[in-house]
Amino acid sequence: MNEQDALGSSGGQTPRRRKILYVAPLDAGNTSLYRLEAFRRLGQEMIPFAADAFEPKSRYVAALRYRYPVGPLISRANRALQKAVREHKPDVVWFDKPVHFHAGTIEMVKSTGATTVCYNQDNPFGPRNDGCWMQFYKVYRLFDLHCLFRTVDVERYREWGLPAIKIALSYDPLQHFPPPAGWSDADRDRGLAYTGSPLEDRPEFLRGLGDTYGLPLSVAGPRWDKAWPEELQKRFVFGGMMKGGAYRESMWRSRINMAFVTRKNEEDVAHKSFEITACAQFLLAERSPGHLEAFEEDREAVFYESQEECADKARYYLEHPEERERIAAAGRARAVRSGYSNDAQLAKVLGRLDEAT
Repeated sequence: MNEQDALGSSGGQTPRRRKILYVAPLDAGNTSLYRLEAFRRLGQEMIPFAADAFEPKSRYVAALRYRYPVGPLISRANRALQKAVREHKPDVVWFDKPVHFHAGTIEMVKSTGATTVCYNQDNPFGPRNDGCWMQFYKVYRLFDLHCLFRTVDVERYREWGLPAIKIALSYDPLQHFPPPAGWSDADRDRGLAYTGSPLEDRPEFLRGLGDTYGLPLSVAGPRWDKAWPEELQKRFVFGGMMKGGAYRESMWRSRINMAFVTRKNEEDVAHKSFEITACAQFLLAERSPGHLEAFEEDREAVFYESQEECADKARYYLEHPEERERIAAAGRARAVRSGYSNDAQLAKVLGRLDEAT
């Protein structure tokens, strides 16, 4: 496989090289760190600004800052960002989920001639109450470009008259890739697996698959000790938070990988769906407009609407490994061909900036 096949087509012309001040949490395993490296692969001059470096050491103060990002709780981060802008004179300041920066800072950045981009995978305007958006609500109209991931947001931002580009949630080609040649069910010690958080109705849904339908269920991720009693954890939970290579290997070792749409976040496609298929693994996910647009049903991925349909399809494909392998391979090919990688999606944003200059 050549490099273009691995990274996925970015489409269009090579983006113009820019100096980008990249404002994001940059701890190991964070997807924003993967996007930083994707920008470098796209030929951009990157200046990292680790927004998480300003997190308070006290857990209590950190929780307070998360809920109330105002005044002295965020002043140090704002001062540091303004200093970085004056020092580096970037062409673009890229904000990944900017919940700690006030209007004066955004306006100062724009006064230097830098373009401001807001990249926010979470949803400040949906029914989910994350509790961190107080400051964002004061500044979101100031950004020069918003990256949108949800169909509902496209109309929302259009009505507000805000500049935006619709892109896809994306996988990282250097993190999410197929297993070694010859990998088969002999290397997979898990049947039906879900790696992620116990959001919404997922604990009840997954428990039903394991208990009511008797499927070989395996679950990993944070906070399952809060969602399930100890008896269920012993039977179904095999690990906690999975990042990097551990997350990728977890998918490789599972015969069927599940992905859920977060309804309270107004999602119509699951981020994990792109990561699972990029790893050339079999995807079983909720049938939704976003999933149906991203993958051809029963050829590149398999979808369901009810717990019963999910159980029936899981049982069928567990018993038909050749069909499962064929669909997994087609899902991988679609992810690469359609440009669901970080590189391809970020290239679209850079192309939009090229058009505006």
